[in-house]
Amino acid sequence: MKSGDLPAILRENGQEHLLRFAAQLSAEQYESLARQICGIDFPLVWKLFAQRQEQSNFRDLALRAAEPAAFRLDVSKNRFSPAEARARGHQALAAGQVGVILVAGGQGTRLGFDHPKGMFPIGPVSGRTLLQIHIEKILATAARHAVRIPLYLMTSPATHEETLRFLAAHNHFGMAAEDLRVFCQGTMPAVDATTGQLLLDAPDRLAVSPNGHGGMLAAFAESGAMADAQVRGIRQLFYFQVDNPLVDIAGAEYIGYHILSDSEMTSQVIAKRDPLEKVGNVVDVDGRLMVIEYSDLPDDVARWANPDGSLAIWAGSIAVHVFDLAFLARAKDRADSLPYHFAHKKVAFIDVDGRRVEPAKANAIKFERFIFDLMPSARNAVVVEVDPLTSFAPLKNASGAAADTPESVKAQMSDLHRQWLRQAGAEVADGITVEISPCFALDADDLRGKVPPGLKIIEPTYLRPGV
Repeated sequence: MKSGDLPAILRENGQEHLLRFAAQLSAEQYESLARQICGIDFPLVWKLFAQRQEQSNFRDLALRAAEPAAFRLDVSKNRFSPAEARARGHQALAAGQVGVILVAGGQGTRLGFDHPKGMFPIGPVSGRTLLQIHIEKILATAARHAVRIPLYLMTSPATHEETLRFLAAHNHFGMAAEDLRVFCQGTMPAVDATTGQLLLDAPDRLAVSPNGHGGMLAAFAESGAMADAQVRGIRQLFYFQVDNPLVDIAGAEYIGYHILSDSEMTSQVIAKRDPLEKVGNVVDVDGRLMVIEYSDLPDDVARWANPDGSLAIWAGSIAVHVFDLAFLARAKDRADSLPYHFAHKKVAFIDVDGRRVEPAKANAIKFERFIFDLMPSARNAVVVEVDPLTSFAPLKNASGAAADTPESVKAQMSDLHRQWLRQAGAEVADGITVEISPCFALDADDLRGKVPPGLKIIEPTYLRPGV
């Protein structure tokens, strides 16, 4: 589409209002707006708007739901032992077949932090940021297996440039530039919930938002990151989100369960502590795994119990997955592999008089894709249960909230590292804040032999190489 064709194209698609303020714009502003408009797939937007009232009958799906194929913490009924899984995972890691995808498009707005969330300082003693902690884990895992593990880092338009500057300023926290590829997810326009017309965020700017974590698939392919992984001989990709500093990145046992199961997509879950816990519910429906969001699961169904009193719908997703690269390559070419979801939201916009309106209630529809929607099309999809105390500490809320705050996350990190130290023979006083760099020890087993006999820790301590 050429910018000169804009008026005709917009008339054909019922979006003429987007040029309402064209006469007020400079040539540069007009060209910017034209580029934005030329990037919109108007037939898709109208198709999605027409489908906005359509939704799955989640109650019917829930009534047909069964427990997913799973590896539980109680290993007595698991098909493979932890030792078998670890051995197979270490083999894949040592062969250089594992890469990492980190989704880091979120801002720290809910934390009162006006920067990308990955830049938030969360180290209990060190003040290390989320990004530094994650990159150090990847480097330590690579060093353990004498390989290079590539990191594919997805940002959003809101976080991309600042993330690049932050990483450059810190020399990528020691990761070689060729092993770190940063790519930006796409966006979708917000539309008026009544008319389907696109909203203007400013006279020269459309109101758009990131297209959801499911936008990773298209961005991963279009940025060249997928091709890079294929050239490197990567077979499995470990996927996670930036806000969880406890995630065991590319853990051998988890990778091993995935490979031994001949699975194309394996997801980590926690056993829900409450039937109405606000996590996605992984279930088996007609032989295929899928996620039913907590908001779509009827309360009475969520409370169903097994004869032993345990929850029937127990598996809560924590947004950690392993994908076969071949599966992602196949899925990217299927238009239906990741359907769009509709969210009714408050979106600020420019009205007919050019005034900015901050709506008091939801006025717009946003379109998003979710990566977990790949699950039903994956061969032998399976879940692996992890202990939330050791593996799941999402940083979501500002200080003072009931849960998932900087204070609660730091306490959970310190509790885990205090436990490691005690297992390694150190004496750590209750309540003492401790922190262990992944480059010093990746886990409790790694820590053994590095702690001098009789070590007593009586003050806040950060263990790192060279100290």
